[in-house]
Amino acid sequence: MTSIRFNGQSVRPGKIVCVGKNYAAHIEEMASVPAEKMVVFMKPATSIGSELHATLDEALHYEAEICLLIKAGEVAGIGFGLDLTKRETQSKLKVAGLPWERSKAFTGSALFSEFAPAPADLTRLGVALIVDGSIRQQGDVSLMLYPPSVILEELETFLTLEDFDIVMTGTPAGVGAVQAGERFEGRVLDGEQVLVSGEWLAH
Repeated sequence: MTSIRFNGQSVRPGKIVCVGKNYAAHIEEMASVPAEKMVVFMKPATSIGSELHATLDEALHYEAEICLLIKAGEVAGIGFGLDLTKRETQSKLKVAGLPWERSKAFTGSALFSEFAPAPADLTRLGVALIVDGSIRQQGDVSLMLYPPSVILEELETFLTLEDFDIVMTGTPAGVGAVQAGERFEGRVLDGEQVLVSGEWLAH
């Protein structure tokens, strides 16, 4: 599966651009420090999956994100995404000063809800991850170090975004390991209203 749903149609992103360290509380929980510049890494379209795995060679960790779908250089759609991470591998790569692809870009490392048309005001967006009925992660644009407008401005300085590319905007605090049998529900909100949502059963 290398496609997503937008406005009832199946489209294939060319690439997935991910922003790291975008919520101060998440930086703190990862025992890290803010970066001098916006942290950016990539996932290929082949990382898009439909099943939520608890393990793939090792334990996977979930990171809930507000996702932006690009068309004609603008944010056309909004979706919920799970950036799945091989945390043990990532930690080893970080210590060695090596790229993160083995821990972030593997097949099935990106799960997405359908994408809904983007509202006019992106500053009202929020995200929530509910696992087995309890909120695990919650945040909104006001908590971001780099809100969507700034993310897009920064990306334009060195990267070309093409139609149906996805930008994952970072994760709030509360990340953790996926456990088999857990039911995940991800929501993106426009103010108090649920704009779009997705559900997965971990196995």
